[in-house]
Amino acid sequence: MCIDCYMIIFLMFIDCLDDNILDVNKLELSPVQAVIMDGDAAALTDLVGRRCSSLMEPNDEGWIALHEAAYYGQLHCVPCLSSAYPDSVNSWSLMNQTALLLAAGQGNISCVDFLLRHGADPNIANKDRETPLLTACEKPNEAIVELLLKFGAQVNRCSVQGETCLHVACRHGQLNLCRTLLEAGAELNRKNIYGLQPIFTAAQHGHADIINLLASKGADINGQAPDGASPLFEACKNGHVLAVEALLSLKADANRSMKSGLLPLHAAVQNNHSRIVSLLIPLTSMVRVRRCGISPLHVAAEHNRDDIMALLIQSGFDVNSRLSCDRSAMFEDRRSTALYFSVINGNLDAAEMLLVAGADPDLDVFNPLLIAVRLCWMEMAALLLHYGANANAQIATEPCSFPAAILLRMESLPMLKLLLDHGCDAAPCFDCPYGGKTHPPVTPARRPIEEMRGSRAAPPQRCVQFCEVVSGCRGAGPIISLLLDYVGHVRLCSRLLDVLDSRSDWKPIKLKALPPHPLMQLCRLKIRHQVGVRKLKLLHTLPLPVTLVRFLHYDVHCSLS
Repeated sequence: MCIDCYMIIFLMFIDCLDDNILDVNKLELSPVQAVIMDGDAAALTDLVGRRCSSLMEPNDEGWIALHEAAYYGQLHCVPCLSSAYPDSVNSWSLMNQTALLLAAGQGNISCVDFLLRHGADPNIANKDRETPLLTACEKPNEAIVELLLKFGAQVNRCSVQGETCLHVACRHGQLNLCRTLLEAGAELNRKNIYGLQPIFTAAQHGHADIINLLASKGADINGQAPDGASPLFEACKNGHVLAVEALLSLKADANRSMKSGLLPLHAAVQNNHSRIVSLLIPLTSMVRVRRCGISPLHVAAEHNRDDIMALLIQSGFDVNSRLSCDRSAMFEDRRSTALYFSVINGNLDAAEMLLVAGADPDLDVFNPLLIAVRLCWMEMAALLLHYGANANAQIATEPCSFPAAILLRMESLPMLKLLLDHGCDAAPCFDCPYGGKTHPPVTPARRPIEEMRGSRAAPPQRCVQFCEVVSGCRGAGPIISLLLDYVGHVRLCSRLLDVLDSRSDWKPIKLKALPPHPLMQLCRLKIRHQVGVRKLKLLHTLPLPVTLVRFLHYDVHCSLS
């Protein structure tokens, strides 16, 4: 069977299913409801003539026949019922709904007109304090709104949420409806229960034409919500470019901040609205940015907004700006720079962008390099070291007698070599206070990654020794061997000797530590020390033999023989 045949059969099945559903629904209707649904005015007139009691009996929702007729827009039924039961025109359902409110909500203008002309009160609200006028604005119908206003509907009545008809019209972007309401006396600056004025609602939803209309009538374009948000802030947050342009053309204050200190620019950056960012940058005060304690660069780095970060850097934002103490304290690791955010996010491109622009890799309490080392991100670590990150950085909450980077990732020989090549000092690893004496038992310590999250207010930990850490590593021998390549004359303590004696293939490493050391090794160490690690990367620019340069850079394949 072809696919067209299957489709025809499927459509026939759906039609049958719909018919069955309708039949079931009709079976559930009362006789009065069925008559009204069918718009059978003759049958309804007959029921009225016989004074059928069911016409005034409420259903489970408290609706009587007139509510049903108004809701379904059965104009032939409404006059029949209202004439027979004139007192029912303003009858309430269980939710305080009148026939007029139901008709207005469904857009049944003919029923609305008839009910108003026959005594329906346009200001009776339901339990949510929604009037027929507010309902007509919620499901926008200009004709019904004008009709209700003509019959005395109060334009400034508000719902339980404090919303007026103007709030609702602004939310739905109904420009003509807003004009009609304003002409009828709608209050421009009436606030809902959240403290929001109609122009704020228009900005939230990006209706630039309504913003211009309200502003021309005197609305406060810089009015703030209880949390300090302004219409401009909301438009920026939600990415409404036209609304932002409208507000800025009306001289909205781009430096009016939230109570949290955040500016419209922060909101645009966080939500990745680059076009709005470019509009705000020239209007944003650098003084206000510094005062709020967080740079837009921090926000861009935290949320990986690389394109916006490039725009901010190009515009002159300080790549070394630091979080205020209060904002830094919100993070367990006390981060403070945009670079830290990019590193901990693993965003190599953003980190490089910041470093190229002059970011200092050593400003944070916990050096970003230690994050890259701990997570074994070789490219990130190499990038940070290339731009001068301190390979000998320590962790304040985890004092140790040797560089913390070695503590965090000594098991990875490529990472360890990268660190040593960039100036990580291996000598302290062999400075054991116990020397050849018996060492005290090793006490368990918190894992290094936990130390990096610890509070600076925590009591200082005991100073960790290299020998006690490496003794717990399976690959202790190769680690010690690699470190010996970067030191001169050292003595192995009794614990390191025990470690090397634990495996027969590690015993030659003991000999490596014994004097005399090769003269070439000592010369290499002396030259590296004299030149300084940061200048070593410039050696290739000097008229030196390539082999010598490779030797100084610890190229393991290099031979001077």
